[in-house]
Amino acid sequence: MAEIFTRFDPAQDIVSNLRQTVSSGMWSGGVGTLTTFFTSSTQSSSNGQYYYDMYKTDPASDSEAEIQFSVAFGDRNGSGSLGQTGNFPSKAIYSQYRNLLLTPGDSKFTFGGSVDSDRIYVLTTARARLREKMDPGNWELHLSGSVAIATANQLTHTGSFVKLIDDSGATTNPSVNAGGRVFNVVSGSIATGTAVTKTAAASNPGGGLGLFYPDLGIIVLNANTVSVTGSLTLGSGSAVDGNNAGGLYNAIKRGEYFVSRREEQLNTTHYFARATNQKFNFSNNPTFFTASDGSLVNPSFKNDPKAYITTVGLYNDNNELLAVAKLSKPILKSFSREAIVKVKLDY
Repeated sequence: MAEIFTRFDPAQDIVSNLRQTVSSGMWSGGVGTLTTFFTSSTQSSSNGQYYYDMYKTDPASDSEAEIQFSVAFGDRNGSGSLGQTGNFPSKAIYSQYRNLLLTPGDSKFTFGGSVDSDRIYVLTTARARLREKMDPGNWELHLSGSVAIATANQLTHTGSFVKLIDDSGATTNPSVNAGGRVFNVVSGSIATGTAVTKTAAASNPGGGLGLFYPDLGIIVLNANTVSVTGSLTLGSGSAVDGNNAGGLYNAIKRGEYFVSRREEQLNTTHYFARATNQKFNFSNNPTFFTASDGSLVNPSFKNDPKAYITTVGLYNDNNELLAVAKLSKPILKSFSREAIVKVKLDY
């Protein structure tokens, strides 16, 4: 008689609660580096006053283009954006991230050097890209205030050019607030480390360069400082459309480099599906039997049945299929052969 289901022995067949930390490229397809950046022309006419979604391929020509991250500009008083009194997009952005990232009662972002700033640039990783959190020490963003020029097979920049990373490599005890862990954004590169530490960054006019919240995938830049170091034009004024988020987008686009990795904790369970010599030697496939009387198509299978294992299904107590594991190649099964198939579930 063909056996269909076999119950797992929890003590022998299931190994659960295994955890491992996995780091992978953060962008679509597990890619770690972005060198091209696009926005949607459709968005520019709708919510572009608040933020711009960033793509690695042009959504106008690629229907499957996916959002990688978004950029926004916030001003505590609403400067640099159009709107009515008390209802400015830049003010809404500043308030949104203040409520999300700062402790209750803290009304301003404070950067290195204990300098408060009313103006911020914000990069927010798309949830589908982030998964769990950004990997501290494994991101680098280039901002350029000029167009790159190819000379002698190299790209050079005629204006200001800044490389941004975090200072996690020099921080053993990061501060923690409502947004989780917080690191400083400093000048440097992943390859060479921090060129400007928190202390040195604080000496910049207007304070440090920014704050990094890896648990939320958010980078907050001090607009007053970054606009100078990166030669970004910072539009300001009441009821003035400064398009500052667009200015940050252009600086990123000209910088042509944003590398980042994500980090996540995977919980793993191993199921050992054991097919002993007396089990799973017959098939329920109709081709195993004749259509007329139900006898075996191959008479030799009566005493020496053979079947091929191609799939393992995991069911609950209600016989509902929960997971399917496909084998890379069929496994021959008979009374003289046994098989153990390990099914690994990551979640």
